[in-house]
Amino acid sequence: MPRVSSTHLAARREQIVSAALVRFARNGFHAATMADVIEESGLSAGAVYRYFRGKDELVEAICERALNAAAHSLTDLLADDEAPDPADAVAHVVDALDAAAGDGGVDLRRVQLQAWAEALRAPGVLRTATEAQVHLRRALARVVVRAQETGRLPATLDVDAAAQVLQSLVVGRLVQDLLATDVEPGSYGEAVWTLLHPATGLVTEHEARPAQHLPEPHLPEPHLPEQRLPEQHLPEGPLL
Repeated sequence: MPRVSSTHLAARREQIVSAALVRFARNGFHAATMADVIEESGLSAGAVYRYFRGKDELVEAICERALNAAAHSLTDLLADDEAPDPADAVAHVVDALDAAAGDGGVDLRRVQLQAWAEALRAPGVLRTATEAQVHLRRALARVVVRAQETGRLPATLDVDAAAQVLQSLVVGRLVQDLLATDVEPGSYGEAVWTLLHPATGLVTEHEARPAQHLPEPHLPEPHLPEQRLPEQHLPEGPLL
């Protein structure tokens, strides 16, 4: 029996994952079945089960594909050793996800949203989701560091906290786009740029007053007055 090449095996696996993406995006993780995926792939049941022992393994595979799409798009942007503006980096990721929505007839964003929900109940998906979030945050942290090096952001800004904020802008835009009907991509991008761009004057203010020079707020310890009444003031007589 001739040995099957690794290229052939990878192509078959990709064929199955692509079929699963179509069915899970259309019907949801719990409504779609392995039979649906087998039908969509055009392969035999034996061929599909050769790569995935069951639905759980297949769900983990497509979650990995969907959830890492944002980080991959940003990694490609950073590979050119450029120093993108943080707002432009957010726009780049959002545009990439929007473009992926129509790639191959599958709205990848629908799978991403389902994957986050699935992570709350499936440990394997949770691991995948956590790794994808860390990957995206690290890429955004690189954007923040480069912005600090070029003077776009103050050196005193907490890099990880800033990356978390940028990550929330990406995730929030995706959720709103799927669940709301009044989100305009152009307006959203313009608002992000205006809020984050140094022209707003926010960065200049922080540079003029570095974080370590800001006065510490004084928060006095809470003091509650004694509310107990003296025993001699208690009313006499029977208690009703």
